[in-house]
Amino acid sequence: MHTGGFAKWARRFEDERERRRVQGGPDWEQGATLHPVVWASIQRFQVGEDGDGAGLVGKADEAGDGDYARAVRLFVAEEQNHARLLARLLAAGGAPTLTGHWSDTVFVRLRRLMGLRMELLVLMIAEVVALRYYRALRDGTDDSLTSDVAGWILSDEQRHVPFHCERLHTSLAELPRAMRRPVMALWQLLLLAVSLIVALDHGPALRRLDIGRLRFVADVAASSGEVVSAVLSPRSDAWTSAG
Repeated sequence: MHTGGFAKWARRFEDERERRRVQGGPDWEQGATLHPVVWASIQRFQVGEDGDGAGLVGKADEAGDGDYARAVRLFVAEEQNHARLLARLLAAGGAPTLTGHWSDTVFVRLRRLMGLRMELLVLMIAEVVALRYYRALRDGTDDSLTSDVAGWILSDEQRHVPFHCERLHTSLAELPRAMRRPVMALWQLLLLAVSLIVALDHGPALRRLDIGRLRFVADVAASSGEVVSAVLSPRSDAWTSAG
């Protein structure tokens, strides 16, 4: 199946990879100082970023679009780099990485249940939640290394969401028109449920980051409408979420 249009995404990922290579990484020597509950929260997010992406890559290959498969590999590499950045941030603060967390296990199993469409829908829940979390981490602490790392990851996530929206539009177009909006309405409900779980699990850290549970959930819910619009009726200017 030819989905078209993903060569530009592969170029964007490659251009960003080169830009980062030239720019270099954060100044790790400055170290990092955060409240223990924030360190615990970062540890759990680091586990979520640390996957090999083999399931998604395999399904992308099966979709039959070489440009899309190449872009997916570059996306997975960026996610793995997020795990590396968070691990180095934890090390800079003297905090260990975790070997696993129940929330990551659940997400991975859900994503592997079905085909590419389901994998992307579940992945998009994690990405939209991550957008709000990394913005809170960037803006809610006075630790400069943490803000730098969170800002670096956030700029990647702001590219990932429209990338997945474009592929989901193609995938949902294969469904009968009457099914498409209900599918995305169900996705919004699942996103709300996950954001509530994250807010409960990370509540102490969110309070330290000056956002709190309720505002976190409300902000994630508010952003979901933009994602649904971008999936159902994409426009060149559809994705406008600010960092």
